[in-house]
Amino acid sequence: MKYVLASASPRRQQLLQQLLADFTVVAPQVPEQQQPAETATAYVERLAVAKARAGQQLVGADHETLVIGSDTVVVSAGQVLEKPRDKADYQAMMSALSGQVHQVLTAVAVARGEQCEATVVRTDVHFKTLSATAIESYWATGEPHDKAGGYGIQGAAGKFVRYLAGSYFAVVGLPLFETQELIERMQGASA
Repeated sequence: MKYVLASASPRRQQLLQQLLADFTVVAPQVPEQQQPAETATAYVERLAVAKARAGQQLVGADHETLVIGSDTVVVSAGQVLEKPRDKADYQAMMSALSGQVHQVLTAVAVARGEQCEATVVRTDVHFKTLSATAIESYWATGEPHDKAGGYGIQGAAGKFVRYLAGSYFAVVGLPLFETQELIERMQGASA
């Protein structure tokens, strides 16, 4: 069996190394645009499946290849927070997250041949109240620029998190338990 991760995220690559000793990485280009009336859960699952399918096209996947796609979104007060467009967008996101509980939804999809299974993992994250100085200082690290919701829990923003309920690894970008379960199910699937 060959394994492919359809993601350019270094965090997902590092996490997948905990499950698989050997895999190939491809970076499919999938438009990330939430559709009108599409729930955050449906959106993140659709993107994970689209990335897995696009990964299959890039590698010419056969029935002996498992392609893993994943996507993460942050949801605050019902609004999906993508990667910040600019500093002002980032500041608005962090102000909305400050002192509040928000949700991180990470979907993972595993495709083999015509088959594809996906799951969405929800984690509740509670941020402490953030000062304008803390928000400004975190932006200056460069960390928030390419992260959903404008932060990475595994980096300097870890100090903002009072507690979380769910999967830490899903917040980083790849839920290990659920990913392993999908891989095992798809390995056993008839080709």
